[in-house]
Amino acid sequence: MDSIEAREEAPEGVTASRRDMIKVMGLGLASAATVPAATLLSAGPAVAQQTGGTQPPAMPASGDVVTRTIPKTGEVLPAVGLGTFVTFDVIPGQPRDHLRQVIQRYREGGVKLIDTSPLYGTAELSVGAFTTALGIGDRTFFSNKIWSTGEFLGDQSQARRSLDISMGRLWRSQIDLMQCHSLVNVDIIVPLLRAWKKEGLIRYIGVTHYENAYHEPLADWVERGNLDFVQVNYSIFNRQAEERILPAAAKHGTAVLINMPFEKARLFKVVEGHQLPGFAKEFGAENWAQFFIKWVMSNPTVTCALPSTSNPDHAAENIGALRGPLPDQKMRARMVRHMETIPGFKEIAQMPWYPDKHYAGIIARAQADLRARS
Repeated sequence: MDSIEAREEAPEGVTASRRDMIKVMGLGLASAATVPAATLLSAGPAVAQQTGGTQPPAMPASGDVVTRTIPKTGEVLPAVGLGTFVTFDVIPGQPRDHLRQVIQRYREGGVKLIDTSPLYGTAELSVGAFTTALGIGDRTFFSNKIWSTGEFLGDQSQARRSLDISMGRLWRSQIDLMQCHSLVNVDIIVPLLRAWKKEGLIRYIGVTHYENAYHEPLADWVERGNLDFVQVNYSIFNRQAEERILPAAAKHGTAVLINMPFEKARLFKVVEGHQLPGFAKEFGAENWAQFFIKWVMSNPTVTCALPSTSNPDHAAENIGALRGPLPDQKMRARMVRHMETIPGFKEIAQMPWYPDKHYAGIIARAQADLRARS
């Protein structure tokens, strides 16, 4: 999955589950493969004109931000990245400069990793266009995904076509991390990712999911010991990953990316009208976003949390979590106890995704079209 938390308004229609989105999109690889190469590869120069040749934002010194190492290699990453599901899906031709501002603010705040996928509507196009225009493409750690079944058992053509399209959109000849998206066709895709890694097309391999029901098979792959990364859902509300996946990752030296640290904006809905507790000052949280992110980051097994937004001001709030102290185990428990006193917290799982928020993109448009026809 899938890195996709937000707190801003967007068009009506994105409240169904991702499973419904997947049914509507039918993966999107086939349609993506028909997009003319000129469309895929010309976005960068166009955005360069929009930004007027903006100089690359300076990266803060590593000591200024909380960092973690990738266990298999020792490579250092800031402990917060940028997710792009739904929030970066914009219908072509509609304004998207706010997304450039989000990327720029994340980068200026010390973020290096951006997580995206061909399944996320137009997200890849904007990520590639703006990182190229800002001059930070070669200094961005691109975390991407493959969702492919092939035309027949063992067919690799769809996956390779997806990789080629992603490279074109992101303007890269090598993807830093490629993950098997939601364990789709995982028995074929993971060996293929190993081949791509050996051939130099990607640097790291991983698997992802965003639902508790898939934690067991996700952990099975981690325990085989030959993955570089695992991406899993984890938040102050949903702590199930602590039971098996996080311990397995720590044991086998697997880096961990976290999706849904905001529970798809539902955490913000629950705390509406509630002041941040005074004890949040003890670990430097200045707003609820930092409260939730710092809780996730403070688990030592977590390599990078992936909060998302399409609002530049909220981006600034999110990346503030990269600085200052982190809560210790005693404080983490206190944070959970505090949240449990807030009405509605225990019912978050029954709430719709992104309550009171709407996102306009090709995903929402496809959903609306299917609803009208069915």
